[in-house]
Amino acid sequence: MASAGHSDLGEVASGIKASERRTAVAIAEERSRLQEMLFLLGLETYQTQKLSLQDALQISSDSMKNWAPQTPKDLPWNFLRKLQALNAEARNTTMVLDLPRDTRPVEKESQMEEEIIYWDTAEDISADIYSFSELPTPDTPVNPLDLLCALLLSSDSFLQQEIVSKMSLCQFALPLILPDPENHYHTFLLWAMRGTVRTWGSQPPRVVGSFREDSMVLSRAPAFAFVRMEVSSNSKSQLLNDVLSPGHRQQDCFWHRDLNLGTNPREIADGLVEISWFLPSGREDLDIFPEPMAFLNLRGDIGSHWLQFKFLTEISSAIFILTDNISKKEYKLLSSMKGSTTKYYFILSPYRGKRNTNLRFLNRLIPVLKMDHSHVLVKVSSTDSVGFVRRVRAIVTHVTRSPCRRVSVEDMANAARKLGLKVDEDCEECQRAKDRMEQITRKIKDLETYCRDELRLQGEPWRKVAQVEKELCQIQWASDPPEKYRAELRHRLLELRMQQNDHDPSWGVQEFISGISSPSLGEKQYFLKWMEWGLARVAQPRPRPSPEMIFTLRPKHCGAMDFSEPFWPEPLGVEHFLREMGQFYEAESCLVEAGKLPAGQRRFAHFPGLALELLLKGLPLELIDGNTLSPALRWVTGLLKELHVRLERRSRLVVLSALGMPGTGKSTLLNTMFGLRFVTGRGRGPRGAFMQLIKVAESFSQDLGCDHILVIDSGGLIAGVRTEAGERFEREASLATLIMGLSNVTVVSLAETRNIPPAILHAFLRLEKTGHMPNYQFVYQNLHDVSVLGSKPRERRQLLDQPSDVGRATVQMEKQGDGIQTLADLAFWDPEKQHIWHIPGLWHGVPPMAAVNLAYSEAIFELKRCLLENIRNGLSNQNKNIQQLIELVRRL
Repeated sequence: MASAGHSDLGEVASGIKASERRTAVAIAEERSRLQEMLFLLGLETYQTQKLSLQDALQISSDSMKNWAPQTPKDLPWNFLRKLQALNAEARNTTMVLDLPRDTRPVEKESQMEEEIIYWDTAEDISADIYSFSELPTPDTPVNPLDLLCALLLSSDSFLQQEIVSKMSLCQFALPLILPDPENHYHTFLLWAMRGTVRTWGSQPPRVVGSFREDSMVLSRAPAFAFVRMEVSSNSKSQLLNDVLSPGHRQQDCFWHRDLNLGTNPREIADGLVEISWFLPSGREDLDIFPEPMAFLNLRGDIGSHWLQFKFLTEISSAIFILTDNISKKEYKLLSSMKGSTTKYYFILSPYRGKRNTNLRFLNRLIPVLKMDHSHVLVKVSSTDSVGFVRRVRAIVTHVTRSPCRRVSVEDMANAARKLGLKVDEDCEECQRAKDRMEQITRKIKDLETYCRDELRLQGEPWRKVAQVEKELCQIQWASDPPEKYRAELRHRLLELRMQQNDHDPSWGVQEFISGISSPSLGEKQYFLKWMEWGLARVAQPRPRPSPEMIFTLRPKHCGAMDFSEPFWPEPLGVEHFLREMGQFYEAESCLVEAGKLPAGQRRFAHFPGLALELLLKGLPLELIDGNTLSPALRWVTGLLKELHVRLERRSRLVVLSALGMPGTGKSTLLNTMFGLRFVTGRGRGPRGAFMQLIKVAESFSQDLGCDHILVIDSGGLIAGVRTEAGERFEREASLATLIMGLSNVTVVSLAETRNIPPAILHAFLRLEKTGHMPNYQFVYQNLHDVSVLGSKPRERRQLLDQPSDVGRATVQMEKQGDGIQTLADLAFWDPEKQHIWHIPGLWHGVPPMAAVNLAYSEAIFELKRCLLENIRNGLSNQNKNIQQLIELVRRL
């Protein structure tokens, strides 16, 4: 017996060595395949200087076209553009072909005539084009998984992270292990997965805290792997989709052979490991499983990708092996798994394979893998598919009810390291940035204490300054300002600013400044990301109630919730450290202006330049502080001056803003349109207004009439309080006037058809006096009922034609007369320039497992195209340069 055991082990070892030799021989061919694929897709230039997030997000002429790719080189950009827009068809790599102009029908001369070529069914293409030995050509389709792998290999870490985050929102399976045939090592995408945050329910639901929001990298769940051994007649990815989909709706998380182009051969994607999660909603009648579950999928045969299979055995609670045949080689490899705690299940199609051989090897494997006959499932063409899926789900549930391992993505990364896989997060820049973040966050024991001791210039000192500055501003516009009171206010302001200037930045703020001052651009970006996640972990607000509870809270005013006292404390974030820097800069600048401090003794004059670097790299910066409802004027103008110097000749700006109450979907709308990073979700993010900069491609800037677009999100500033709220309403109206007054284009996001927030209506009336009338687009977002598709133009017009008590009260306050009761009555209202949009709901079904609504993405694209067309055609206010914007900020 011992001799036989040694013989089996020797055969396994020699089999593995033979596999390694075959792999080595194939490296040259694989390298050629990868290079050919990169060349085919136009990505060969991004192997040394990787494609960045800024490259992917810049506005070009293609941003206004809803075109389909015509050549393989169009595919990466088409994928990125659709993924940004949360388009459920982003993975479709079908190409179209333009007909030659002389063959187009005369009556359609002005239109682009397209002929869709479904390459996988075209009869005139030779059958050998599907051979795995043939490299793709410009006339052959590209497998979507090849496109994904090539794009990830050509992207920097931050674009990879954005791609994975958007794929998660689209409910696509995420790449976990990325194969790289060029250098013959595979990368575990831990960093790319870091930005994946999901929300799910627990059972029983309906209690505060029953909804949990967490990073999928940190959350532990049982993991189930599905792999193929040699050939399987059953589609592994289709089976996974069936397991994850509710009975009434098919969801294609994993791309599979039955989808368009799903049968096209993979050239570089074999060895890819994907992951997707089932997340419960908290409703027993809808949830397939009562708790989160991770499902992993290995592309390719386990015999050719033994390292990935070994990884899956280390982290999975159970592995499902699909095959038609069990060969001697695979039997020996599986025998080496003896002692593994993972449970193994076989899914066979015996009528297509060697039935007796399969049974012989299975009988040998049963004691080795600690299986029994219930671990062998048979699925043939006559098998009831619904019943089979139900059986697989029952096995998964049974495994989780018994003691089984629960792993996070971080745990998976540790297992990958032990097996010699590269982990993307292990680079020096990333680890140095992580260490600095941990040094800062380690000192945060109590949030209130930390803010008081480390962020000293905020809180009460900043509130006092804001109040004095507000009173000074009001006196400035008074017809007969009392000079004595003005002098008292100025003296008080200087005293407060001197008190602020007497402080030095705390240790935590100094460390933050060192982190964003790093000479390494990559380390700086890593540090900011680490700070976002680190602060979110140590300073989380109280648990979120379920969406049902949020929606059933009774409104106080005019059909809107009263956010004057927010339900959750504002979470500590990067913006608080930048706000502290801004206050140091403000205090110092105020003293220099008053002659109390020589300009040569300034210590913080470089702070706006540091913050600007972050803005240029895609970080939203705070324009208006949500705690004091005040803009830091000197800080904002300092940033804009630095921007003017940095951009030099490319300083023409268009300002686009979005206003609306929290929870109306405005931040999601902006993020989907332009790929921005505004915080989404009521009660989650900071309450202030934030700005982000988008670059316009040089080739398009002349046509569009600007070099950059500055996007402003009003955040939680507009709470919807009525005019009776007094000072709070007046402050909201002033801030709405400020944001809209800076804008060339404003999107007003509405959650209810007839209720425009009073502060916004108030701002319209104020701006009408100034003659500054940007182009306005009113967007009604259907946040709940996805079955409502869109209203007819006449119905849309009626949304703003109905008089309301709010409108009458606001108009009365502005003493405009009784003749004006709706926006349509105002002098600036021009139905040719202003539009009302109806945006369908984002989800089909109940989150978190709901599919993305394609109509949402299409509607958002049309809105984006309209906004850009209005900018190009001059329907918006005259475009500004940065100097003009600085002056406008001061005046407003």
